[in-house]
Amino acid sequence: MPDPAPGRTPAEGRIPAEGRLPAGGRDPVAGRNPVGGHVPVAGGLAATGLAYARELGAETVQVFAANPRGWATPAGNPAQDELFRAACADAGMPAYVHAPYLINFGSHTEATADRSVDSLRHSLRRAREIGAPGVVVHTGSATGGRSREVALAQVRDRMLPLLDELTRDDDPFLLLESTAGQGFSLCSRTWDFGPYFEALDSHPKLGICLDTCHIFAAGHDLAEPGGTHRTLDLLVETVGAGRLKLIHANDSKDVAGAHKDRHENIGTGHIGEDAFRALFTHPATEGVPLVIETPGGKEGHAADVALLKKLREQAGQGK
Repeated sequence: MPDPAPGRTPAEGRIPAEGRLPAGGRDPVAGRNPVGGHVPVAGGLAATGLAYARELGAETVQVFAANPRGWATPAGNPAQDELFRAACADAGMPAYVHAPYLINFGSHTEATADRSVDSLRHSLRRAREIGAPGVVVHTGSATGGRSREVALAQVRDRMLPLLDELTRDDDPFLLLESTAGQGFSLCSRTWDFGPYFEALDSHPKLGICLDTCHIFAAGHDLAEPGGTHRTLDLLVETVGAGRLKLIHANDSKDVAGAHKDRHENIGTGHIGEDAFRALFTHPATEGVPLVIETPGGKEGHAADVALLKKLREQAGQGK
């Protein structure tokens, strides 16, 4: 490989001009809370994902490393991995991996528990290969009429060994994402993270991805005055400072406590703009990226990213 052009870093020398991204993470305002979205990668992690991120004006992204509704564990494309990793590093843009939805370490079905281990191990490996600082996994539910205690004991047996495998400097954090409280969810309210963390010995590689729609649907009313800050205070009280690593910024089609996981575009649902603006002012969110998972396709996503940036600017101005 030839040397990079004078004045460019090695990463910049490898990235075609059309693959480069704006250096959003280097902006001091953007640096407090990079804003971006989940991007599609069918057709190539770099070829598709980077182009979509650029059109969104994303400062951070999230991707699937496998079919989110399947158990397959495909190998990555080394060339695409390197282009994607280099472009993200060049732009100062953190990229996160979302593990498949089928994973449930609380399942009473042995096959599901076994496949969950393989699937999450794959996502963690792929995250390291593309330089992702975190892998998001849903906290699951106690199925088959099992008690929460029995399900959490299985979470410990199956998930703790995976955390203990994360010994390299470039290994990602495992980020627990709570649910909207449907069925026999193991983690939906802020305080539910406590028993989950205890089951996993509060492992140093364990963190949280807070989904605003999920936590709102579970009963934390972010829309009421001071609701966002109170919810974040409860989260820090439960798991300690520094554990919040990522925020899924999604408005909600339904009211607080509805236990329905139905995402809405920012500011048009029941959470509203004020709650999202408040996210940018709590100490626990310092340096934490926001990723949207909202409806509307590329146009809707770009509008949501732009609105969150506007709310971030207003928060910085004390508005």
